[in-house]
Amino acid sequence: MTDKQIVTTLCSMLKTFYIDGMHCASCEILIEKRIIKEEDVEMVDVSLAKGTVVIECSSDKKITAKYLNRIFSEDGYRFSTTPFKKSKNISNNGCTVDDGTISKPYLPLVIAGGIIVGFAILSKTGLSSLVSVNAQSSLPFFFLFGLLAGLSSCAALVGGIILSLNKQWLSLYNDNDSTFKKAEPHFLFNIGRVVGYAGFGAILGMVGNFFKLSPVFTATLVVTISIVMIILGLQMVGVKALRNFQIRLPKSITGKVADESKFTGRYAPLLMGALTFFLPCGFTITAQALALASGNHIQGALIMGLFALGTVPGLLAIGLSSVKFQSNPKSSKQFSMVAGILVLFFALININSQLSVLGVTNATDLVTKRPAISNQNSSDLPPIVDGVQVVKIVASASGYSPRQIRLRASMPTRWEVLANGISGCTSAIISRGLFDGQISLTEGQTSTKEFVSPGPGVYKYSCWMGMVSGTVEVIDSI
Repeated sequence: MTDKQIVTTLCSMLKTFYIDGMHCASCEILIEKRIIKEEDVEMVDVSLAKGTVVIECSSDKKITAKYLNRIFSEDGYRFSTTPFKKSKNISNNGCTVDDGTISKPYLPLVIAGGIIVGFAILSKTGLSSLVSVNAQSSLPFFFLFGLLAGLSSCAALVGGIILSLNKQWLSLYNDNDSTFKKAEPHFLFNIGRVVGYAGFGAILGMVGNFFKLSPVFTATLVVTISIVMIILGLQMVGVKALRNFQIRLPKSITGKVADESKFTGRYAPLLMGALTFFLPCGFTITAQALALASGNHIQGALIMGLFALGTVPGLLAIGLSSVKFQSNPKSSKQFSMVAGILVLFFALININSQLSVLGVTNATDLVTKRPAISNQNSSDLPPIVDGVQVVKIVASASGYSPRQIRLRASMPTRWEVLANGISGCTSAIISRGLFDGQISLTEGQTSTKEFVSPGPGVYKYSCWMGMVSGTVEVIDSI
């Protein structure tokens, strides 16, 4: 080390300033990037939680609160050597500071309620049964299959994630940026989704069961993601206690991701879009299974790529609408409230459905009359053929008929399922505790599952995603 370096090190000093107007992880990056470019500055560490910036510099002359206020005057940040009182300002860096007020507070509830009712009606119509795919389906059908996915379960899971992350993506841009520029992360998310699905589809076609995941694992994954969505949704509806919660990589990585020379936010949305391949949407699982069955990397890539391309219109519409409304200061608060309510709704729907997959009592069971366990013989028990009790049901995209069935305990059982209008996650039946594996269904055909019924109790059965479910009462027969 030279004498000059020794002197510089000894003379370097740490300065701490309080920051007003900062409320998200992107603010940290923006402030750090701006200050580190200043002469004599050697290190910058911004803390959102503490509301401070620590600056290591070799001179005591230039970096002052007054100087920082001048260089950040157009960005809405203020600096001081003493703590600020709570701010109600709106910054000019794309981050709207919540002042806790909202005009027409009932309007977001009405809008969100209308969307939820529309989603529920669409789900009950059995629209997804209009397009059914199998191993013999032509490739264009997978695009149509994706279109339906983008309006149903993918909208609930992936669309909910998009809504919950849009505010963080939007905060990387300035107010004077065009809507098209602010929408770039959403375009990149969908590009990454299509390319990623095609790439993973090619791998599925080559390596067989490598990506086959158990229902318990996928259910746990969805519940975990949904819990994060609930936290983000509560942020969006104005729960200030959760304001500091952010989904982000280490700042050493996000600083590079947000480098303007590499295009703000380029890599994160691309990667996130590709990784949605592992989110167990029922439609996605069906496409993955058929890509797997193709046994060909090109066919597998085309199946998954076209499926993902079909989901683009629905997911992009969600993303672009979130950018449009949240970019307008007059509507951003109301849109944030609407989006937050929808995120909470979708997250709770996802968790409720996965409880069915895990065999746990959920809200659906509370509003649906469940059979009481009985030790008496009943006329509605299935017939016995050659020592095997045979139960028959019909499966469709809208539900099972009958939904509630009864079985004798500890007896050889054959379950016959006629597929009539299945699609997406309803292409298989699972039941934790009742039997191992799944009953794979083929449209227009009867599939069977043979097992020995367990001990007395009430068991749940459902589709892969738990969206459609039923109950099985197992009783001791005299």
